[in-house]
Amino acid sequence: MATQKISLNWKEGVYFESEGPGGIVPIDGSEEVGGQGKGLRPKALMLSALAGCSGIDVASLIKKMRIDVDTFDIDVEAELTEEHPKFYHKVWVNFNFYGDNLNEKKIEKAVTLSVDTYCGVMEMFRQFATVETKINYFPKK
Repeated sequence: MATQKISLNWKEGVYFESEGPGGIVPIDGSEEVGGQGKGLRPKALMLSALAGCSGIDVASLIKKMRIDVDTFDIDVEAELTEEHPKFYHKVWVNFNFYGDNLNEKKIEKAVTLSVDTYCGVMEMFRQFATVETKINYFPKK
C-alpha cells in the first residue's frame, strides 16, 4: 500500500511551510488569527489540491488523446458550513478550455475520466461535499 508523507515546519506566528514530494508550500492563517498573507490558507489549499489533481489528469489525457487545446484552467468555488468545525459542503469545479478548434466530445471524455475515475482528491471531496462540475469553452486567449 502506498503512503505519502509531508513535514509541516513552523516559521513564525501562524506561518508554516509544508514540505513534501516535489516541493514546499507556504501556509498562513487568516488575519483574524495573526496571519500575514504569506501563504495559502489550509482550506484554500484543499481546493488547490482538488484543482491540481484533476488538472494533472486532464493535461495528461489531453496529450494522450491528442486534443488540440490552446490552454485550460480550472476554477473551484466552495461553500462552507455555518457551524464549527466549518467544512466545505458544496463545491463547484469549472473546467475552462480555450482554443479555436476545440473537440468538445474528446474534452468531455478527458474531464469525465478525471472526475469519475482518476482523481482521488475528487473522490475524497465527495465523502463530505456535493461536487458539481461544468465544462466551458472559449476562443483562443
